[in-house]
Amino acid sequence: MFTNPNAGPFERFASKATQATGSSMAFLLALLTIIIWIITGPIFGYSDTWQLVINTSTTIITFLMVFLIQKSQNKDSLAMQVKLNELIAVNRKASNRLLNVEDLSEEEIRALHRFFGELAERAKSETSLSISHSIEEANEIHQEKVEDFHQLKASRLTNHNTATSPSESPKQKSPKTPPSPPIQ
Repeated sequence: MFTNPNAGPFERFASKATQATGSSMAFLLALLTIIIWIITGPIFGYSDTWQLVINTSTTIITFLMVFLIQKSQNKDSLAMQVKLNELIAVNRKASNRLLNVEDLSEEEIRALHRFFGELAERAKSETSLSISHSIEEANEIHQEKVEDFHQLKASRLTNHNTATSPSESPKQKSPKTPPSPPIQ
């Protein structure tokens, strides 16, 4: 897991701690601790102090880990929301009303869930899985995006050339076509 060097000290610590505690080595260390504790039981006569040591230790570790795990999940959840928002924002057929949907009330989210559930039920009645989203449709959308990109680029170039004064010579740029992303 990569830790951002610009992150604060607690965030760096939390990231490294969750990475370390989620490792196989951490599990083996915890297992070894339990085995040692069990083996030392007869030595200490299974005393209250012997039991208190493991109970206190595991309680403290669990208490602290709850906060580290929650911090990690909050960050991961926020990152996932940003990624999903990016996909919605750039997809011209997706509704921008779904951006930051996680900020809606539970009642509003349930209403959206019912709406999309109804769409899913309608899609189930189709005779083929490819009717709602076909390879052909994906190719058409991709081609439209490429054409839109070229139109935008041409528009920007035209606007740049008209904004340049006649005494300035426009810089000649070689037209570059961006690589087409693979269709999946």
